[in-house]
Amino acid sequence: MIDRNRLLDIVREAGRVAHSRWPGDGHALKIWEKQPGDPVSEADLEVDRFLKRELTALLPSAAWLSEETADDKARTTSGLIWLVDPIDGTRDFVRGRTGWAVSVALVSAGKPLIGVLVAPARAEEWVAEAGKGATLNERALKASTRAHFSGARVPIDQLPSVDSDLVIVEKPNSIALRIAMVADDRADLVATLRWGFEWDIAAATLIAREAGAQISDAFGQPLAYNKHDPRDFGLLVCSPGIHADAVKRLARRAEALR
Repeated sequence: MIDRNRLLDIVREAGRVAHSRWPGDGHALKIWEKQPGDPVSEADLEVDRFLKRELTALLPSAAWLSEETADDKARTTSGLIWLVDPIDGTRDFVRGRTGWAVSVALVSAGKPLIGVLVAPARAEEWVAEAGKGATLNERALKASTRAHFSGARVPIDQLPSVDSDLVIVEKPNSIALRIAMVADDRADLVATLRWGFEWDIAAATLIAREAGAQISDAFGQPLAYNKHDPRDFGLLVCSPGIHADAVKRLARRAEALR
C-alpha cells in the first residue's frame, strides 16, 4: 500500500527535527500552554506541519488526525487515516528529559495497520505492522508474559495504597513509550483511568499487540480508531495472563470516574 522505507525515513526526519529543538541538548525553545497544565512548544507545531506535508504526499487518500491540528470530522468518511502525535510526552520534551517520542500510525477501517515511534533522545525506533510483528531498533519484540497480577511492573510515579502489591518502574511522560515498555517486557501493565485521545496510543498499541500484549479500554472492551469522538475512557495494556485481573481491580474505580 505504501513505501514502508519512505514512511520510516519521514518519521526519522520528524524525530531529527524535534531533537534539534530539544532543550536537553541546550536548545532554546518557545513554550506556552494550550490550557493550564497542557504545554505545547514551537517544536510540536513544526513537527506537525512537516509530518502532515510528507505523509499526505506519501498517501494522498488518507485522512488526517493529529493532536496539533484542528479536527476535520470529514475524516470519519475515510477508510484510511494518519493518527499522529508530533511529540508525545511534551512535558518531558520541554523539561529536557528523554521520555518523549514522535508517534505515527496508519489506520484502516478502525484498526492500526502500521505504527512507528521514534524516540531520538533514547536512541529508540519502534515499528510494527499488523500481522508481521514488532521491533525495537530492528530487534524482534516479545511482550510480558506475566501470569500473576500481584508484583506486576507498572511505569508510574506513585502507586495508590490499594495497589501496593505492584512494582514501580521507570515512567517516561510519553504514554506511547510506556505502552511500548510492555511490548519490550520492561513493564507488565499500563493502565489509565481517564479520557485519552486516539493519536496518543494508536501506534504504540499496535506495537504492543504485535509483540503479544493484550489491549483494551478500562472496562476490557476493544479499542476502535477514527471515531467521531476520537477518545476512549481508560486504557489497559498488559500481559494476557493478567488482563482479566486488571479489569477486575480497576472496574469500580473506572465506573466512578467515567
